[in-house]
Amino acid sequence: MGKAVRVRVRARALVRRVRAAMREEAGMVTSEYAMGVIAAVAFATVLYKVVTSGQVSGELQDIVRRALDVRM
Repeated sequence: MGKAVRVRVRARALVRRVRAAMREEAGMVTSEYAMGVIAAVAFATVLYKVVTSGQVSGELQDIVRRALDVRM
């Protein structure tokens, strides 16, 4: 068997192993996506609670008010 043939055989074997490994991992994508969505929703909920709290809301309104009152 020539060197070029051995290289092609090894390349094909490597491609088969990579494809098999990718098929084994395919089911995890959905669960990882779901966990990411849950984490994003939890973070958004906490951020919403912080931003709508009285003290933070007042500070944000003060910042906007000062930004709008600036003379150009």
